[in-house]
Amino acid sequence: MSPELTQKLASAVDAMPAFPKSVQKILELTRDVNCTPKDLVEVIDKDPVVTVKILKVVNSAYYSLPKQITSIGHAVVYLGFNTIKNLALSIAAIGMLPKDNDSGFDVQQYLLHSLATAAVAKQLANRVDDADPMDCFIAGLLHDFGKVVFAQLMPKEFKAALLLCKEEGVPLHIATQQEIGADHALVGAMLAEKWRFAPHLIEAIRHQHTEDLKDTDMIACVFGANQICKKLNFGFGGNFCIDEFPPTIERRLGGSLDSVITSMGDLNSLFEEAKIFAKV
Repeated sequence: MSPELTQKLASAVDAMPAFPKSVQKILELTRDVNCTPKDLVEVIDKDPVVTVKILKVVNSAYYSLPKQITSIGHAVVYLGFNTIKNLALSIAAIGMLPKDNDSGFDVQQYLLHSLATAAVAKQLANRVDDADPMDCFIAGLLHDFGKVVFAQLMPKEFKAALLLCKEEGVPLHIATQQEIGADHALVGAMLAEKWRFAPHLIEAIRHQHTEDLKDTDMIACVFGANQICKKLNFGFGGNFCIDEFPPTIERRLGGSLDSVITSMGDLNSLFEEAKIFAKV
């Protein structure tokens, strides 16, 4: 990249808001094996916005709980530690999305795709030896966040890339390289660095395309989930191109794209959950 482009991308990343402090704390807790549900409740209780939104989702028709849940402590009891962590992170990511942008990028469809990818990546983590389901959820949720940077801060160039993808069938990351000089994976990784994410999460966001895939369990889960959600039309992240699994992904996930989808059974419930999360 030229020095001018490097500076332009760095400025765009710097212009994005930081994750809320409460969510940064939640991320720290997720990496602490000694973290207890009580620790999580204490952090969430200090953020009234996150608290209200979690309770809204927990009390939605999707969960159909026998009675109204009025506290985060009770929510953890009914839905479990990991579900509440996932919800808090989803809410934070949703809160940072722009309502509108000049590129024509459909943020709501993007959000559905990201939430579905997160949920499927978490499921795939159970098939491999060396990937944490929670980390796979976070990486899946944020794998396309670089597109949000482009949509907000480089809308003209990103609009041209979206058009190139749609009209000529060029994969979106190739189209953004042509129109901007860098792809969303690079910018997403820069943003994850700004947010001080763990190195393996940054790596999973950075190396997600067939040209430079790294052969790790976590990257296999995120790559696989992304292609599965594209194939099943779980939301839409602006990319019309679906990649078959390369041999390294097939080996780690235990089959081809179609056979892994078949083996996972009915995934519609995961997409319904993504729709609930997207409304918070």
